Order: sequence, then C-alpha cells, then structure tokens
Amino acid sequence: MSLRPVIVGGGSAGMAAAIELAHHGVPSVLFDEASRPGGVVYRGPLRAGVDLGYLGARYSKSLKALHKEFAASAGQIDLRLNSRVVGGDEQCLMVLDGEERLHQIDYSHLVLSAGCHERNVPFPGWTLPGVLLLGGLQLQIKSGVVKPLGSTVIAGTGPLLPLVACQLHAAGAKVAGVYEACAFSKIAKESLALLNKPQLFLDGLSMLGYMKLNGIPMYYGWGVAEARGEGELAEVVVAPYDNNWQPDHSRAQREPAQTLAVGYGFIPRTQLSQQLGLEHGFHDDGYLRAKCNVWQQSSQQHIHLAGDMGGIRGGEAAMLTGRIAAVSILLQREVLNAEQAIELREQYLGQLAAIKRFRAGVERYTQRGTRQIELPQPDTVICRCEHVTRADIDLALEQGVQDMAGLKMRTRVSMGDCQGRMCVGYCSDRLREATGRVDVGWLRPRFPVDPIPFSAFQQPGTEA
Repeated sequence: MSLRPVIVGGGSAGMAAAIELAHHGVPSVLFDEASRPGGVVYRGPLRAGVDLGYLGARYSKSLKALHKEFAASAGQIDLRLNSRVVGGDEQCLMVLDGEERLHQIDYSHLVLSAGCHERNVPFPGWTLPGVLLLGGLQLQIKSGVVKPLGSTVIAGTGPLLPLVACQLHAAGAKVAGVYEACAFSKIAKESLALLNKPQLFLDGLSMLGYMKLNGIPMYYGWGVAEARGEGELAEVVVAPYDNNWQPDHSRAQREPAQTLAVGYGFIPRTQLSQQLGLEHGFHDDGYLRAKCNVWQQSSQQHIHLAGDMGGIRGGEAAMLTGRIAAVSILLQREVLNAEQAIELREQYLGQLAAIKRFRAGVERYTQRGTRQIELPQPDTVICRCEHVTRADIDLALEQGVQDMAGLKMRTRVSMGDCQGRMCVGYCSDRLREATGRVDVGWLRPRFPVDPIPFSAFQQPGTEA
C-alpha cells in the first residue's frame, strides 16, 4: 500500500498513534496547527529557557517521556506543523500550510485526533475583557507565555479548577477563590469511582491541601452569576447554586477581580468528522460526538478517532486510544495478524478500563444543572460572531422554532467565522428544553472549517 496513514492533531493521542505505527515500521504524516507537537496538555513552553517547575515533577516527567519517545521515532514521522486541516472527504484532506498554501492530501487510513474545545456558558458580562475560559488560561501557564495580573477568580466544575488554582499560585499569581458548582456531598459519593486511579485521587487531595495551606478558599455548591466592569472586568458576582444550578441571587456576593477563569468542561471538535460524513450521536450531556468501536474505528473503518474525539478522558487515555487506532491500522495493512493485533489492543484496553471508571465518576459529579441556561439576561450576547442575544433566541422559540437549522435561519446563530463553536451548545440546550426532544439537530460545518485567504486557492497541489 503506497499511501501513508495520515494523523490529524499532534497532541498526545496523535503523537502516540504515530509512535505506535513507527515501532512497526509504518511511516505516517502528522498534521498539527501549532508550532510544536504535544497539544494543550504536553506542548511545553514556547520559549527556550522557560522553567515549568511550578507544574510539578510528575507533569515534567510525562512531558519529557512523550517527547523523547516521539523524537526516537522521528525518522518514520513526517511532521507538518503550522498546518490546519480545513476540510476533506473519505479519501483526501484539504490542508492549509504555514505559508497559507492549500494542499490536497490523499490518505489510505486516517486518525482524527483533533482534540476538543471548551464548553461556553453565557452569563451577563462573559464577553468582558478579563473573562477567560479555564483551559485557555492553563495553556498560557503551561506555555510559559503570560500569567494574569491582579486577582483571579476561578469558577465552574471539575478537577481542572483546583489544578489551575494551584498552578497559578505556584507561578506567582493571586487566586482569590475557587467556586465549584457541584455540592461537596455529590463529589464524596463518587469516591469509589475516583479511587480507580489512586494517584490522581491523591493528587486531588494534595491540591486541596496546597490550597488550604496557601489561603486559597474553595467553595462548593457556588458558581458565577455575573461579571461586571466598564471596558474590562472589575468584579465577579458569585452565588450559591441549588442541585439544578439555579443561583440564589439573594445570597450573592461580589468579589473584586481582574481575571475570571470559567471552566464547565470540554466538547469534542467534530467539525472535521462531520465534514467527512461520519456517524454521530448525542452524549448524555447534550453535545455531539462521532461514534467509534473498540478499535477506535468510526463508521468508516479506515477512519479512526483518538483522544478527545472518542471521549474526554485526559492525556493518559488519549495516548492509549491513539495506540489502539494505530494497531487497527496495522491490522488493516496486514503488518500485524489478527491474533497479534487483538493481544496488543487488549493490553491497551486493560489500561484504559480503570481510566474510564475514574472518568465516569468525574462525569457524574460534573454533570451540569439544567437551570444553568437561565443565567443570561435578555440583553446577554449568546452568539458573539453575529451579536445574537438571549432575547433574539427567546423570540425565535416563542415563534415555534423546533431545531438548530430553524434557529440558524431565524437568528443567524452559527453563521460567523467560528461556525457555532461558541454558541451552539447553549442554543441546543434551549431547544431541547423547549421541544422536549434529545435530538434537535446539529449544524454541519461548511468548507472551510476555519477561515482561509482567497490566495490559498490559486494553485492547490495534490499529494499522495
């Protein structure tokens, strides 16, 4: 077979897939839009001489180990950095390189490991300068690029909240408080599931101990209600949440802050998997995700899903799914026979099982309350690209809109450059509530999935 497997996304999943293929003598092509591989979790500092010691010894060890193994396999990996995959079909991809030239890349097998993006939760003031998504702030810390000035408030749900709080403090930033929307009793009920990964459980306890030692308060059952400021963030209004995440405004408190980091979880990046025509379904938490089997195969057997594309489970799980996808490709290319491939797959699945049980516990306690969708006020912007407010969406629902396509036509949500990444989650939540249906449709992204210059179309090349 002359065509090389192509991997989209140079995070931990994509790197692991390329390494696994290289170990068996199969060269691959790896595309990533960043200037260095590793993804959000393992990219490392963007400048030479930056010491990331404040992220902890275990992180530094994992970072070095992955990049060392990847470097050892470099002879078999055609790494294309600063390259964005902007579309494709079941036989080829369209790639924009660092010089803004468009290329058609044919492939025999494909691994989609494009990662995820953060769930946006609109609330009054969420568009103010100084209000950031938690993962974006952590990426800045991990890259050694910048740290926030003044006081930082962290709000949302999940284990990333205390982790970023500790990393921020260790990097020299001031953390005013961490507001976890889930009640402590609900988290405690998941202790047995969380013990499936004892080291991660102990890491969590040590983070809470670090926060207490350094005077960083942790509030359970509290969340953000509003962000205020003239031209930039000046204060955050927080309030206790009930079990459905309805804020009690009568007990709201104001916290002076220059930075608000909000984290309500992550959603797989499905723009490319939708363009490729893969079969998708809805997660219990409302978002769309592509379907895959135990071989990480999508509805088209030669196209595989790895990392967050197949489930949000963290860096270690991402590497295992990348390796399983590579094993499937090795079987399809007859580099491994069925017995060898199944044995290797079962080895990786065994390691993945404990992580899945751990993540199931995390997903249960971080499940969003249904009343969170009531946070925006009528004049709160929902779609930032087209400046669509909650009042616009309310009116469309009152007029009988039943699905995402109808809402798009009525209000222009998702018609901007981001193609709905920022607003489609909130809009689908509102539609499900209004209609009582789980499936309210999804907006298939148009080509190109990211904006590109017209000059890129002048002489597109074809590469096998």
